[in-house]
Amino acid sequence: MPQILDRARARVLDGGAGLDQAEILEILRLPDEDLPELLQLAHDVRMKWCGPEVEVEGIVSLKTGGCPEDCHFCSQSGLFASPVRAVWLDIPSLVKAAEQTAATGASEFCIVAAVRGPDQRLMDQMREGVKAIKEAVDIQVAASLGMLTQEQVDDLVDMGVHRYNHNLETCKSHFPNVVTTHSWEERWSTLTMVRESGMEVCCGGILGMGETIEQRAEFAAQLAELDPHEVPLNFLNPRPGTPFSDRPVVEGKDALRAIAAFRLAMPRTILRYAGGREITLGDLGTREGLLGGINAVIVGNYLTTLGRPATADLELLQDLKMPVKSLSATF
Repeated sequence: MPQILDRARARVLDGGAGLDQAEILEILRLPDEDLPELLQLAHDVRMKWCGPEVEVEGIVSLKTGGCPEDCHFCSQSGLFASPVRAVWLDIPSLVKAAEQTAATGASEFCIVAAVRGPDQRLMDQMREGVKAIKEAVDIQVAASLGMLTQEQVDDLVDMGVHRYNHNLETCKSHFPNVVTTHSWEERWSTLTMVRESGMEVCCGGILGMGETIEQRAEFAAQLAELDPHEVPLNFLNPRPGTPFSDRPVVEGKDALRAIAAFRLAMPRTILRYAGGREITLGDLGTREGLLGGINAVIVGNYLTTLGRPATADLELLQDLKMPVKSLSATF
């Protein structure tokens, strides 16, 4: 057994403490023949510190496209010649999407908007939408609306939004190669305000955007420093018309190594499969990831790309004897 796995077993599995950046890099450099043992260790860590339950979430875009930012991976930017065009979702459609999500057994419903940050119109629509959802369906509401002011953070808390998603997307050193219209520090500032408000912090990113393996380890360590409640892990699905349209897809084994490394960096965090897993891992890889550190999934489609049918994921969880996390009585 490689020494790094021995150290990880003692520190993470037995002690519950995450690996540091140098150790994460050692994990990411492990050869393919050590991958099964690595995935088993990550799974053991997940089972010990998180349990067998899997949190299921659905997402819907309240405002799609037309974003003024230049995130190079995103087809919702209004600066690129992508096929996505700006559109708003009305409140009845929002409620219907929440009801459909709840019908899958999901406990989370996240409302997403393609904006730099919310204006008053969007905040008003959020208030109306969250109220309508809570009156119609028993589900926890999360939001992802870009960068926030303190007043907007307070308003979301008042609405009853319990979790806020704002992805750092990549490590600090690589961020300027991915986004130029705002800074990594601006995103970190929003996340700090969200944490201090009492809302749960959801923060992850996308792998496969040209970062080095060292930068992948840097990203995991920076997320561990933030200590989010949840980390959505995406793999780049190159979108037509974006600057990253010709990026290669992450290799399946590299994706699984990254999943295990992120779990060993953050043993108690909800680690969620998000976009890109279908083309990066396929059905078999999806199963291996759930047995290698993942303990949450987004069901159905994503914001601008298709996902697996919700029934496929739910059947897989049943086959793996992983119960879907029930709605928390505290919300």
